[in-house]
Amino acid sequence: MTFGGQWVDLGALPIDRGGGILLRRAAAAAQPGERVEVRGSDPSLAVHLRAWARREGHRWEEPPMTAQAALAFVRGDAADARRAGSTLAGYPDPRHPGAVAERAAAAWGIAPRGAEVEAGAPPHTVALMEKCECWADDLPALLRHALASQWNPQEAIPWDQSHSGSEEVESALVQILTYLIENETAALLISARFAAQVHPHFREAMQLLALQSAEEARHIEVFTQRATMRHSRLGSSTAGGQASLRTLLEEPRFPESSLLLSVLGEGTFVDLLRFLQEHAPDTCTATIMRLAAQDESRHVAFGMAHLSRMLAIDPSRLPLLELAMERRHAALRDTAGLNEEVFESLVVLAGGGLAPADIARGFDSVAHLMKQMHAGRRRRLETLGFDPTRADALAGLHTRNFM
Repeated sequence: MTFGGQWVDLGALPIDRGGGILLRRAAAAAQPGERVEVRGSDPSLAVHLRAWARREGHRWEEPPMTAQAALAFVRGDAADARRAGSTLAGYPDPRHPGAVAERAAAAWGIAPRGAEVEAGAPPHTVALMEKCECWADDLPALLRHALASQWNPQEAIPWDQSHSGSEEVESALVQILTYLIENETAALLISARFAAQVHPHFREAMQLLALQSAEEARHIEVFTQRATMRHSRLGSSTAGGQASLRTLLEEPRFPESSLLLSVLGEGTFVDLLRFLQEHAPDTCTATIMRLAAQDESRHVAFGMAHLSRMLAIDPSRLPLLELAMERRHAALRDTAGLNEEVFESLVVLAGGGLAPADIARGFDSVAHLMKQMHAGRRRRLETLGFDPTRADALAGLHTRNFM
């Protein structure tokens, strides 16, 4: 069962039971027009070899009429013709620093980066075909970190250490968790939508967005599980809150969506989750918020890295990002902003109760949180290239609904 450039020995292996694999390899090792001798002891070898050669585009060579006659075929160029129109999906070595093309070709279909794509493969055209539109220089490292940081809710969270304190604080927590679930649902839908719009050539971006969707799904699960530990129903959802999230769902372009959702919304959300970790009524809730904040921080990091690279290549995109922020602010100008029940619940949770002193303490904590959120948005916008004055103004335009 060995072969060289001019002969192949099948032994007792029939062509129709795997012998064709060795024949094809022998043909590939030969040059067009070169004779390839075939040896084997299968009684049907001559019949099957003739059919195989015709099917593969090789010329069957009739053996001389002698007892020891060898079977053979002459390699044709049909396979070369089929491969002539093939293309490489990027650089041959997908690990090479220059493997990622600046633009994905529709003709590559969904072939892996670095694969040889046979001519005639169905094209694949999606919204994100340009590297500039979805890539970050440290994207492979971000993906590796995200994969290594996944956690199992049933193992990572001490569910048996849940709060057994006042009903007022527990009710406030349920309302906040309801709000978190609603926002995470929107984030899941957005990341899933754009994951499907990334050409597979930029697989790390596609994978990271899909992983973000999975992380949002996990957050929804743990928030729901915690909210229903003592209550049989969730809190309220307001029209204003849903209107705010609707503007995110309707943003058609990935860079603008990345700015509004990841840089501004999820960046603000990280501050909120850390606030909730600090004021959590129990270890179970604190752990949930800490783990969720770690995940959301990676989402922010991807958004910042992607937009920073895009703007370094094309600074003229900065006004388009500014326009997206202004457009969203105008769309939400007449909405109520943050759910009143959520604001009050944050105050009660941070204060630890409904006593006047508790409310005063909680109110001051929430006011400090909002200043911290604004400062974080301003800092990230400055990092992207907005001058400090404009960054401060744009940070103030962000929805009062946090996300």
